[in-house]
Amino acid sequence: MLELALVAALLVAATVAIHGVGTTYWLRFLAHRYGGHDGYYGLRGALGVVTWTALVLLALHLIEIALWAWAYLVLLPGDKFSSFEEAAYFSVVTFTTLGYGDITLSEHRWRLLSGLEALDGILLVGWTTALLFAVVQRSWMAMSHRRQA
Repeated sequence: MLELALVAALLVAATVAIHGVGTTYWLRFLAHRYGGHDGYYGLRGALGVVTWTALVLLALHLIEIALWAWAYLVLLPGDKFSSFEEAAYFSVVTFTTLGYGDITLSEHRWRLLSGLEALDGILLVGWTTALLFAVVQRSWMAMSHRRQA
């Protein structure tokens, strides 16, 4: 059980770090490229800002899912997953809490790991939702701010 907790803690810490670094650099890029003196994203390219933000956040999730898939391959070599693609499929279904159930972890000591991945996915998807909302809100506020001026 201690081994499971350690592996889960490392994976969660790694995915949070990936998300944190990725979103921090992306927001800095947006502020530099599109930010106005008032702190809002300009009207110029508002749709592009939102679209690219969604794509960058999706890419971060795919990296995080790949990390979990790699961990499954290392922890359950050859027994459960025959390829990275199969491990990635299981990881996507788990991370997004879709949970088809067509693949499950049968090795008793690692079964809880998939539940912890689902919790990690909920946390990071919530973070993504909040950040995407903030970007959309800044774009809307820029339009409203300019109408009033």
